[in-house]
Amino acid sequence: MALYKCLLFLIVVFSTIYSCTAQCSTSAKNFAACTELPVLNSTLSWNYYTSSNRVEIAFRKSGIDDYNSRWIAWAINPTSTGMIGSQSFVACARSDGSLAAYTSPITSYRTSLQEGNLSFPVYDVSATYENNSVTIFATLELPNNTTIVNHVWQEGPISGNLPSIHGLSSHNVMSFGTVDFLSGKIETIKGGKGMVLKNVHGVLCAVSWGIMMPIGVMIARYMKLLNGADPAWFYIHVTCQSLGYLVGIIGWGTGMYLGAQSSGIQYKGHRCIGITVFCLATTQVLVGMLLRPKKDHKYRIFWNIFHYCIGYGTIILSIWNVFKGIGILEPGKKWKEGYLSFIIALACLALIFEAIKWYSVLRRKKNESQKTLDDEATGEQAS
Repeated sequence: MALYKCLLFLIVVFSTIYSCTAQCSTSAKNFAACTELPVLNSTLSWNYYTSSNRVEIAFRKSGIDDYNSRWIAWAINPTSTGMIGSQSFVACARSDGSLAAYTSPITSYRTSLQEGNLSFPVYDVSATYENNSVTIFATLELPNNTTIVNHVWQEGPISGNLPSIHGLSSHNVMSFGTVDFLSGKIETIKGGKGMVLKNVHGVLCAVSWGIMMPIGVMIARYMKLLNGADPAWFYIHVTCQSLGYLVGIIGWGTGMYLGAQSSGIQYKGHRCIGITVFCLATTQVLVGMLLRPKKDHKYRIFWNIFHYCIGYGTIILSIWNVFKGIGILEPGKKWKEGYLSFIIALACLALIFEAIKWYSVLRRKKNESQKTLDDEATGEQAS
């Protein structure tokens, strides 16, 4: 039994060693260090030479069935984190079907990864495709005489023999971090100011446009049915909608700021719906505060129709845009399921209250009709 456990332990150890060795080796070269990057199914391997401060790297992207349809890139950013300022190594298929590797400095979000010189010396840039993986090889002199650098890695589609914009999922916008070629330490930069603002924007807009506004509408539509609720329901409705609108303004402003800061990454549908919701809600507030006629005014019916149409339109667009925002942020399945559950529960309550409302309305009309008939019968008998 002890011998069996010993053999099992040795098998595990050697298999682990083998897997690490295989990961740090390619068909062209062996590397002293390697690490699996946290997103995009990628691996970085390297040899660091202290005397010359040079690094041989191999960046591998796995899971590529056809390299003619995808480009990959790995980059060092000497000036900051993220995309702008990155000095990249790109592998992309040429028009003749061959796999080319070249360097490309990135100066804007709208880059098409044009070939160009980097801000530091590079040598022996090449790329290979084997076993459904594309690997970029290069030797570079580390900038600023440091071993710790910001690095970025990415993948995207090829359109018309040119690299197109990469995906905008959470994995594609979180593929950056730091690497220490001397110690081998890899760190992922989680969030940062941009990601914090995105989360703030998402929470504020979901709470305001996606939760408070629908609840405020339900208060106005169903609370007025309660005996003695007038005018309390009106003030509660106004308070709920006003708070939702104020919080929504902050969320909307945060979203516009994020869009202005990253002009190359745009979520056009989400942005257009957000602007439309803000305009509709602002119109609703101004018309409700400044142009609301009295209940017995002859134009009140037209104001009511306008108020209902704008209000319900705003709610529908708001809920739709919250789901689009969740799809962009990808905070986790539980968040989408949680908000969906809230909307379903709200819809069920609305159906129940709607049934109660119409039952009350029909019953009241029936009673009024019966009272009218009784009054007419009483009048006939009196005459």
